Amino acid sequence: MNDQLRQLPQIEAMLTSPTIGALIYTHSRDEVVAALRLTLANLRRAITKGDLVQLPDFVGDAFADRLRTVIEQERRLNLRAVVNATGIIIHTNLGRARLAPQAIEAMRDVGLNPSNLELNLTTGKRGSRYDHAEALICELTGAEAALIVNNCAAAVVLGLMGTAMGRTVVASRGELIEIGGSFRLPDVIAQSGAILREVGATNKTRLSDYAEAINDDTAVLLKSHTSNFKIVGFTSAPARRDLAKLAKDRNLILMEDLGSGVLIDLSPYGMTDEPVVADILRAGVDVVMFSGDKLLGGPQAGIIAGKADVIAKLRSHPLLRALRIDKLSLAALEATLRLYRAPHDPFQTIPVLKMLSEPLADVQARANALAAQLDGLVTTLVIPSDAYVGGGSLPQQGLQSVAVSIAHPDMTAETLADALRRAPVPVIGRIHQDQVLLDMRTVTDAELPLVVDAIGHARPQ
Repeated sequence: MNDQLRQLPQIEAMLTSPTIGALIYTHSRDEVVAALRLTLANLRRAITKGDLVQLPDFVGDAFADRLRTVIEQERRLNLRAVVNATGIIIHTNLGRARLAPQAIEAMRDVGLNPSNLELNLTTGKRGSRYDHAEALICELTGAEAALIVNNCAAAVVLGLMGTAMGRTVVASRGELIEIGGSFRLPDVIAQSGAILREVGATNKTRLSDYAEAINDDTAVLLKSHTSNFKIVGFTSAPARRDLAKLAKDRNLILMEDLGSGVLIDLSPYGMTDEPVVADILRAGVDVVMFSGDKLLGGPQAGIIAGKADVIAKLRSHPLLRALRIDKLSLAALEATLRLYRAPHDPFQTIPVLKMLSEPLADVQARANALAAQLDGLVTTLVIPSDAYVGGGSLPQQGLQSVAVSIAHPDMTAETLADALRRAPVPVIGRIHQDQVLLDMRTVTDAELPLVVDAIGHARPQ
């Protein structure tokens, strides 16, 4: 061991060799030094552990190629595309909704070029970024007015600050949700400067509970859609129409945090627990907040839609500037919203909706095709699977799917999954009973070659 450790060269000495000098010429001295330090440290660690290590020719072409690979890996973007084979369509850790090609093109157009972000082309005077998609949102939801911020949590904060700061917000205990990252609705209400008044019990809240909690300080009745959990059994909650009448009779605002907003009915596909935004507003809710990057199928955004007088208050609030949507997200959102209008079929043009509505036979065919292409590389088995919408939506409603189970003779499931994450285009599956499952509902036909390539090059670290 000591002999091998003594044979490890000094970095400064190596920098004078022709092969390393060529690397410095094509890359940079700092990058080469960093790659040398990492490579030598790995060799030193292996020798110290007692592993059998064959020391390379430190001045040969093969070692230079090894360093070049390290440098190229370091040059990769940290944020990059992966293949989502988890079966979770809106995977928060994997960037939530895929964008439609039209949305990508819209982002490219306004990113490469100046745009009329805040210019009214008709008058030639300063315009508002919020005008570009407002009419579309109103058309698709029936709202009188709309506003867009950078995410749904921001929409809730702005909504409460603009209507209830220093006053009371009445909310059901059964709807005091926690969303991803340990963000809890009571904390959001507190940060807005409003005062939370909890009513009812965890499983039952009556209209009378809301009515009895209202006093002169009350400003808002807040309803939150429990999209990421479900309470079953002995439960009840007042209908939106009844809450809306109570709010109107008491001169209050009825606000709903919908979370994942749906613009079209998903019940034909077995998803009955996600209310349509237009139906919520028709029931009398004054203002509703929902996300752009979940079931809507667009970029990250928080959409506030509802009564014009409430939206006007929020539009004039000083906090809006800190929460405003950027031009690229705005371009993608407008392009996505336009795909909900004729002649487009959103179930064919918006990737999220296309995946959740794709016939099982098509998913099965994709699984069979992948298994055939993997023949000889790994052991495969095509099996039934359950996919999920994800993104905090419909947590108990699985989608029928098909997965390809893969096993490698020289790797455990954990080792194989790790190797797939280290592929040039990482492939993210899930492990079940010591096998890696690749769910084909969240993999496209175009991504199959990427999966095959990743598995073909999979090696233990």
